[in-house]
Amino acid sequence: MSDIDTRIAQFEHMAAEDPDNEMAHFSLGNAFLKAGRHADAARSYQRCIQLNPQMSKAYQLAGEALIESGRKQEAADVLSGGYEVAARNGDMMPRKAIKGLLAQIGVEPPEVAEEQPPAAGGPETGDSAGRATGRAGKYLPEPPMRGALGKWIHENITADTWQSWIGQGTKVINELRLDLSREEDQVVFDRQMCEFLGIDEALFEKLSQKV
Repeated sequence: MSDIDTRIAQFEHMAAEDPDNEMAHFSLGNAFLKAGRHADAARSYQRCIQLNPQMSKAYQLAGEALIESGRKQEAADVLSGGYEVAARNGDMMPRKAIKGLLAQIGVEPPEVAEEQPPAAGGPETGDSAGRATGRAGKYLPEPPMRGALGKWIHENITADTWQSWIGQGTKVINELRLDLSREEDQVVFDRQMCEFLGIDEALFEKLSQKV
């Protein structure tokens, strides 16, 4: 079984064990998208949207997966709804990406009567939407770990999303029987964390190399 197939199986198990865990479905969608299984990715992201209709990043990625699946009308509907959510919440990064995807399929974004100002982000305001997930909530009061990775999480991931990962991470340790004193097990754990938080391999490598 390939590495990505292993991760898909792990997230499928987590989503089945806790079907109302939006981030488990979001992470499963990420794994499916990376594997090129676009129809499965779209289904996982749409389940995430059902559980948390304010998660603008899930609309963006669901639309992307639907476009790749050739389901342009369904993609247009999902992306239009996501554009409205992103505009209302001030989620500028998902909103910009959604606008680009709508343009790709020849659809104008919907008009939004009232828009919130852009989320300032991070610890300066305390309240915002996580830049990585578009999930509204408060930011962590301080980085959860040392180094560039901890700083990035502090600036891009909300406290609720991080707490969701803490719970998910415990499941990862127990289900995979990881011993974090072992370097190879720590690598597995870090990879699962990045998959959950939406940190791709290139970004993880970049952050890991910074002092």
